[in-house]
Parts: sequence; structure tokens; C-alpha cells
Amino acid sequence: MFRLLLWAALIAAAYWLWRRATRPARPVEKPESATPMVRCAHCDIHLPREHALAQGERWYCSQKHLERGAKPGAR
Repeated sequence: MFRLLLWAALIAAAYWLWRRATRPARPVEKPESATPMVRCAHCDIHLPREHALAQGERWYCSQKHLERGAKPGAR
């Protein structure tokens, strides 16, 4: 009985190795490129640069914050 189980395990392992060796390689998935993020000078929230409003070297998350300007003590 033990011999039968041993042979079954060996055949299963050989089949598994054969299938693994003959299967075509999976294509490498390229991760999406990271979107540049900026910090709102008024509320310190981070948002994608493409959605931000710029004034000089400062970025803002909304027109309202752009009009109010940077908070006191801003970097």
C-alpha cells in the first residue's frame, strides 16, 4: 500500500514539474507610473499635481484656498 502511495506521489510530482516547465512564462505586468503629488499650501492636503492650482511655487487644492493664500507659518 505504501509503495502505491509513493508511486502516485512521484508521478504527481513529475507531472507537476513537467507542466511547470512547459508552460509559457507569464508576461511581466508593468505597474502604473506614479502620479506626482503636491501639497496644498493652505490645508496641507496632498493631491495629484494635475488637479492642483499653482501660484508661484505654491500649490492649492481649490480656487478658494488659492484666494485665501498660504496659511500662516507655511513652508
